[in-house]
Amino acid sequence: MVNHRSFNVLGNIAIVNFSDKISLELKKKFAEQLLLKHPTIKTVLEKSGKFSGRLRKMKTKHLTGEKNKEVLYKENNCVFRFNLDTTYFSPRLSNERKEIASLIKKNEDVLVMFAGVGPYSICIAKNSEAKVYSNEINREANKYAKLNIELNKVKDKVELIPGDIKKAAERIRSPAHQRFAPPSNHPRIVNNKKLSYENINHVIPKKFDAIVMPRPKLKETFLKQAFMLSKKGTKIYYYDFCKTEDVDKIAEKIKNEAKKARKKIKILKIKQAGEIAPYKIRVRVDFKII
Repeated sequence: MVNHRSFNVLGNIAIVNFSDKISLELKKKFAEQLLLKHPTIKTVLEKSGKFSGRLRKMKTKHLTGEKNKEVLYKENNCVFRFNLDTTYFSPRLSNERKEIASLIKKNEDVLVMFAGVGPYSICIAKNSEAKVYSNEINREANKYAKLNIELNKVKDKVELIPGDIKKAAERIRSPAHQRFAPPSNHPRIVNNKKLSYENINHVIPKKFDAIVMPRPKLKETFLKQAFMLSKKGTKIYYYDFCKTEDVDKIAEKIKNEAKKARKKIKILKIKQAGEIAPYKIRVRVDFKII
């Protein structure tokens, strides 16, 4: 029997996470029942693998309904379009995004690393009076981020910084303080619509007032880059993963990285930001450069 709580809905697409013991026949039967019971659901997909790599791509299989993997999703007075297989999006972080946006002050320059299709960046832009700079390495995610910036009418408040944050950080802090422009191979068409990149060809601050780091589950912390782009007073919102009993180790790791970067910090808050598996959690650590 399939647990009816074992599926998530994004827009009009349901994603079901079955156990290995469930037969294909039962999977399809459950999927068809979802369509009957939930008229707003048009497509049912099976999650066939975990999020993998720095790009956090997920594999899905079509079970029934329309053959579509592009989502139109709404949260926090924002709307997002993205492809489930080529980009990462977690609806479970909706409250996190809203909380972070509430912590941003007027006229702050905010850097969002690992920004994906723009959920943190756009939520902050629509719910604060800050200027947001959105960095993401995944070209497909940047394509959708550009579209989402236009859909949410925040072109004047969000600028994209496409590419690897390591290279981006070096460019931002360089004496020449180069302008950012999209790479020549950066996608410029979404849904047959030509995208304008005018808003990402501007001078970017060398240091930021706030840095948001919704990291994937990686060995590297990327705190080195955050410290490079911080100044006295900068607040950093850092996400990591650990066992429930190892939360203090995350704070110690941050302190050690700060010491290497010759930065003094003050831990402001440590909170659980969701369970990712039994006894394994996502942790958010808020800290300030002093």
